[in-house]
Amino acid sequence: MIGFVQLGREELPVMREFMDVENTNGDGFFLQPCRNYCDGCTIYPNRPKQCANFECGLLKSVEQKELDFDSAVEIVNVLRQKRIAIEKKGALLPFDLQSPSFYFRMQELKKLLQKNKPEGPSTQTHLDLLSDLQQLDTLLSKEFGVSLF
Repeated sequence: MIGFVQLGREELPVMREFMDVENTNGDGFFLQPCRNYCDGCTIYPNRPKQCANFECGLLKSVEQKELDFDSAVEIVNVLRQKRIAIEKKGALLPFDLQSPSFYFRMQELKKLLQKNKPEGPSTQTHLDLLSDLQQLDTLLSKEFGVSLF
């Protein structure tokens, strides 16, 4: 759900060996989801500082025994279902979203939905999608400590 990982200048040479890195003003970043993550990080010993320092709010809640593991898994499943529902509804719209990153597609989608407010039956679809995006963002913020917007 996080859009990108920022890289420090010192990390760029190593990270370029593992993935495509975008370069902006001497600093770099890569889009999420990372191609090196598939059922576990395949570059874990060489992961970027931002990845190493990230602490998921949901994981912290489990570690601090504020939430049990099964409840955390259920929250992840709800999040996945919301994402799938949003992607399905978004695919029915006449918008062509460009980014390979879910985060940036949702940024783009929200802007398009707010900018292009149609009349008639598709208005409800737009409103539903905006509502779905807000619900997803609220869940991400509350449970994971991250936000789409």
